[in-house]
Amino acid sequence: MEQLVVDAKTRKETGKKAAKALRAAGRIPAVVYDEEGKAVSVDVDAAQFNKVWRSITATTLITLNVDGKSCDAFIRDTEYDIITDSVLHADFFAVSNKKPVVRKYKLQYTGTAAGVLKGGFMVKHVPEIKVKALPKDLPVRVVVDVSPINIGDVFRVKDIDLGKNVTILTPAESEIISVAPAR
Repeated sequence: MEQLVVDAKTRKETGKKAAKALRAAGRIPAVVYDEEGKAVSVDVDAAQFNKVWRSITATTLITLNVDGKSCDAFIRDTEYDIITDSVLHADFFAVSNKKPVVRKYKLQYTGTAAGVLKGGFMVKHVPEIKVKALPKDLPVRVVVDVSPINIGDVFRVKDIDLGKNVTILTPAESEIISVAPAR
């Protein structure tokens, strides 16, 4: 996947009036938090931010250029106006890629279970898993292929392979999916 980039400029003025003026100029007020908890007020181009924001997940690492300095960051939060269909404010979390982070992933499924094709029904047990890794090693999403699961089979957390750099913190014996026989 290509690296997504958002350019930002530091800003001195804060408050409602300054934020309104920024939005009128096609920019979005934002804040960049680092791992020590320090915050820097910035503003980003609305069109560039929206293009990136609409194509990522909560665990997608982007490159944030603040006044020419680049850093890896997550888009932590946004304030969105549903009426005007625009982002009013954004929060970024800058990471150093030296400290592992913990993230939760909602599981996504692909395929049709073999047991379902034979008349059984699929039961989903665990909707999400918890993962620990360096930010650069985090997967964008976790997709489980359910097609080989037959009636009576159980797919467990230990059956998910996310690579050697990612540790799954959810108990390994937790059941994700099972296929039960028809009654």
